[in-house]
Amino acid sequence: MKQGIFKKIESYLDYALKLQENLIKIPALSPVDGGEGEYDKAQYLIRELKKLKFNNIKVINAPDKRAKKGVRPNIIARYKGQSSKKTVWIMSHLDTVPVGDKSLWKYPPHKMTVKGDKIFGRGSQDNNQGIVSSMLTAKALMDLKITPPLDIALLFVADEEHESNYGIKYLLQKHGKLFDKKDMFIVPDAGNWDGTQVEVAEKSIMWLKFTVLGKQAHGSDSHLGINSLNAAGHLIVNLEKLNKKFGEKNKIFVPPQNTFEVTKVQPNVPNINAIPGKTVFYADYRILPQHKLSDILKETKKIIRQIEQKKKAKIKLEIVEKKQAPAPTPEQAQIVQLVLDAAKKIYRVNPKPQGIGGGTVASHLRLKGYHTVVYQRNDLMDHLSDEYCKMFNLLGDAKIFALSSINAR
Repeated sequence: MKQGIFKKIESYLDYALKLQENLIKIPALSPVDGGEGEYDKAQYLIRELKKLKFNNIKVINAPDKRAKKGVRPNIIARYKGQSSKKTVWIMSHLDTVPVGDKSLWKYPPHKMTVKGDKIFGRGSQDNNQGIVSSMLTAKALMDLKITPPLDIALLFVADEEHESNYGIKYLLQKHGKLFDKKDMFIVPDAGNWDGTQVEVAEKSIMWLKFTVLGKQAHGSDSHLGINSLNAAGHLIVNLEKLNKKFGEKNKIFVPPQNTFEVTKVQPNVPNINAIPGKTVFYADYRILPQHKLSDILKETKKIIRQIEQKKKAKIKLEIVEKKQAPAPTPEQAQIVQLVLDAAKKIYRVNPKPQGIGGGTVASHLRLKGYHTVVYQRNDLMDHLSDEYCKMFNLLGDAKIFALSSINAR
């Protein structure tokens, strides 16, 4: 049976290319990025899903006055299994990111270009690969008249690129009864080039803004000023103490430790012969989930007070973003073992449960206690110019979803 499913999926390559071609044509930008949202893309997908004759197709619109028709659509397409006691969900997202500087693209962003094994176009990987792979999975089972042990539901959500307030967060808050605590989720929205990364955990994220206030003065009269840049430099060096204070490691993450990186710096004085009175810089913290961000923040403030006393500057701390990571999906959870086993068989690799420093929509599911795996084989083309997905990966992922679905109990 399994080989029959795999051969059927392989026979769908022309169909997969047609889906990619039409999906790439349709921009699905958030109103935050100057777009109209996902409405047009959702309408196309609904038409295609109806052709596949799913048992049930449901559209849940999150209201958003800025978007086309005033809504941000979320689509559920369910294929009934032998039992409906729980569901295997495959969740991908409809929205894409802006093209950016078109001069950096060799191929037209909104017209599919095929070169060898690669399908070029904005959204081809992020997240059309997930959309199309999940559709191929369901189509193969339907065409072969295979009834899986459990219900399979394809979930296409809005607003993944901007906080998911109109996507999975909206569904969990307003339509939580759609999901059962025993349900399992596969999210094809992150991965690595060889398919060995089975993501089960994410680090907490905290972005901080530091405003260091001194007193501006002429460069020749430094004794009359308080050099904010000098104070900021001392603060940056002392923030490295966080690495020792919170030096634990977790081997499932890459890198395995907490990271405290100073990143963006705003311009201060325009001339060389001026002591800057204000310096602003930012830091990106990625924290292992066992730590409370409140403890990290407390230690950061302690370091700030020490620098204020030493350098006589005032330092204002602002939180730009703060996301406490949920507990990881247990490595022994059924969905983790199913995907590990399928990836090993399909891609002939040795996959491992891993944690990542970035954030995905899986965090919203894990916060609610759902066992969730993030899995996709890709070349990390998210948001890049000349974004592409590989046909080999697109078909391979579909096989993994199919194998996981028919083995779920």
